[in-house]
Amino acid sequence: MSTAHHPREALLEVDAIETAYGRSQVLFGLSLRVGAGEVATLLGRNGMGKTTTVRSVLGLTRAQGGAVRFRGERIDQLAPDRIARMGLAVVPEGRQIFPNLSVTENLVAFAARRNAHPEPWTLERVFALFPRLAERQRNMGNQLSGGEQQMLAIGRALMTNPYLLILDEATEGLAPLIREEIWRCLEALRAQGQTILVIDKYVRRLLPLATHHTLIERGRVVWQGDSSALAHDPALWERYIGV
Repeated sequence: MSTAHHPREALLEVDAIETAYGRSQVLFGLSLRVGAGEVATLLGRNGMGKTTTVRSVLGLTRAQGGAVRFRGERIDQLAPDRIARMGLAVVPEGRQIFPNLSVTENLVAFAARRNAHPEPWTLERVFALFPRLAERQRNMGNQLSGGEQQMLAIGRALMTNPYLLILDEATEGLAPLIREEIWRCLEALRAQGQTILVIDKYVRRLLPLATHHTLIERGRVVWQGDSSALAHDPALWERYIGV
């Protein structure tokens, strides 16, 4: 594939990975690339291998073939905690915040200082991004609404000051207004130069947000390209994403 679409230096390179659970293979030579400072997407119907791709990148389910590089270094044989410490943060599907810790405790539990940003993420900055969390900072995780929990999960990932932020179904099951708030947050992060990989199904909302898109079906890449190409081919969305 030509690099014409990708003038930016690669932060994440997934190169022809093969991943299986036991004897059941899920990913078949899957490749994608996220440039530094870029917002990229991974799109496809449920069960097509999106979360397995994320698990392979994070070292949670090891790829049996191919390679994963992060900031120029092979990471596909590294332990998950080592990968996370390199500056890769995920907002997992289902949020997974600590129910019996307060908002503030959830945020500071993961805080890490990295030189990823000239202006590191702090409690104050997260509260400025999500004023609702500031209002709820003493509330326990289990006292928050779904939308507030999602904001907390994003804030918690940002507190690690990651080079790459991965959002796995970040707006799944949220009310439309809350979903819009999450999109606005991602726009603000993009403006600050944060590199983001988004897995979601709201293509219309992702077109203006992201620069590059990868569509997968049954563990294989079926299409890659930029927003203008995807915008001009709604039949692709219907075929591979079902929207």
